[in-house]
Amino acid sequence: MTDAHHDFEKGLNARAFFKLSDHELGEGLVQDTFLKTWTYLVKGGKIEIMKAFLYHVLNNLIVDQYRKHKTISLDALFEKGFDRSVGDTNRLFDILDGKVAVVLIKQLPEIYRKALQMRYIQDLTLEEMSLLTGKTKNALAVEIHRGLEKLKILYEGGARA
Repeated sequence: MTDAHHDFEKGLNARAFFKLSDHELGEGLVQDTFLKTWTYLVKGGKIEIMKAFLYHVLNNLIVDQYRKHKTISLDALFEKGFDRSVGDTNRLFDILDGKVAVVLIKQLPEIYRKALQMRYIQDLTLEEMSLLTGKTKNALAVEIHRGLEKLKILYEGGARA
């Protein structure tokens, strides 16, 4: 069993940390893994492939840990002093503004609409856009810039693009 501990402890610890993001908890579960394995062997259990068995036991312990994870009510958080930050409001406004922009993009002339959709909705780089359209990166950058100017006018409630 000490050979197994020497051979597999590092890998098991890495697996536990990857799944739990907590070194101490992961190390504790790895120790429990070896303890459970030792208990199984003492009771006369047979193990064909030690590595597979250890990882199986560890995975079961990780699942048990996930199941133990208790959710905390919002009221309990407020009692402990948690206060929702005001910064969330700004994020909400950004999301709403983004949705309005997506709707307004559809009102732009086709050349600008396509450029802005590829850049901001599909999240393509200028290089990727260039490969798709056959246009130069510079030409696409100009289309995006002009499209944003027209979008800004639409957003501010100005004249149609």
